[in-house]
Amino acid sequence: MIQTIDLRGSEPTPAALLASVPRALTSVAVAADIAAELIADVRERGGAALLDQAERLDRVRPGQVRVPASHIIDAVAGLDPAVRTAITETIRRVRLASAAQVPPHTTTTIEAGATVTQRWQPVNRVGLYVPGGKAVYPSSVVMNVVPAQVSGVRSIALASPPQSHFDGRVHPTILAVAGLLGVDEIYAMGGAGAIGALAYGVEDIGLEPVQIVTGPGNVYVAAAKRLIRGQAGIDSEAGPTDILVIADAAADPLLVAADLVSQAEHDELAAAVLVTDSPELAEAVAARLIALAESTTHSERVTAALRGRQSAIVLVDNLQVAAAFSNAFGPEHLEIQTSDPDAVLETIENAGAIFLGPYSPVSLGDYVAGSNHVLPTGGQARFSSGLGAYTFLRPQQVVSYSREALQGVADHIAALSNAEALPAHGDAVTARFTADR
Repeated sequence: MIQTIDLRGSEPTPAALLASVPRALTSVAVAADIAAELIADVRERGGAALLDQAERLDRVRPGQVRVPASHIIDAVAGLDPAVRTAITETIRRVRLASAAQVPPHTTTTIEAGATVTQRWQPVNRVGLYVPGGKAVYPSSVVMNVVPAQVSGVRSIALASPPQSHFDGRVHPTILAVAGLLGVDEIYAMGGAGAIGALAYGVEDIGLEPVQIVTGPGNVYVAAAKRLIRGQAGIDSEAGPTDILVIADAAADPLLVAADLVSQAEHDELAAAVLVTDSPELAEAVAARLIALAESTTHSERVTAALRGRQSAIVLVDNLQVAAAFSNAFGPEHLEIQTSDPDAVLETIENAGAIFLGPYSPVSLGDYVAGSNHVLPTGGQARFSSGLGAYTFLRPQQVVSYSREALQGVADHIAALSNAEALPAHGDAVTARFTADR
């Protein structure tokens, strides 16, 4: 069902650990050419390209790309009460946690009359992508929209693929959640073409370019986000999901297996990895995976993910090596199910989000923990972070000097500008103190 990687009896170097990390063969780089073609098509033909791409890739041609307000109103009215209650609570929790990600403005007084203020300025307009291929993700609407609103973004455009089961409309649950959050600029478009449309704008459907594009998606969405970087900012290349569980003999094999399956059901390319120093736990988890994969709703998808080269049970000599392997993997989701999870946490450097103990499963973070589930995948947690209010904020330094304060450093500026052979820099300061100017 799932491969075993045995690292026992060795002391792998960081380079060796990186080489041993299991990854899917399908990469963002492989998808880049197709994504580039789709984006170029949208830039050339606008809304017609988006409609054609929907018909070809989503197997349905929407009546229009821009979602009418009436569709949103109908969706809100028809939302299941239990889902509405759950979404309302999720919004409350994510809003609370996101608010902690907005730093206060801070002014530093360098000396009398000389201050530098650090402020955090939100971008004005963002494009948020909510996938809709193998599943519907109303929770991703919350995870994208709430941090943007908390940061102070004023203009939000949301894109989600048209659904063949709903006559080419965006999934009504996604529309309903967007409506509850006050988002009314929604487009029935998906995949790489949608990412390009958000970044460059589409004049004939009234879509203005955005400054930042965020949200998860498949490998083509991730490739498109890489391609539009520079035209617009992105959060991360959030492609097929992954989970890594560090566990020892104290862990419950059923819970470990259940958590691996919970992420494997997202996509055949999803990565599910257990790293343990307990051969007995590894054997028990492997057996549980077979049973759970056979009985779960998306059995074929889960089985394909677990059998893929990106999934594995990794045997190590101790938890120190387990942590080193995890840091090399850079998991989107890291669970620590050990007798002392806090001690293991101290050795962790790279992870999108971390879940401690048996009662903090990734499923909690996917929905109502208050944390954000839009996280870097494919090892990008080694150098990037998940989506948050800070994603939409830019640190800006505001410099304010009085005449006296500037005069006090004028000689320093002249000396440095002359040393760099840029005397006009110094002259610009001296001009402010020239009597006959």
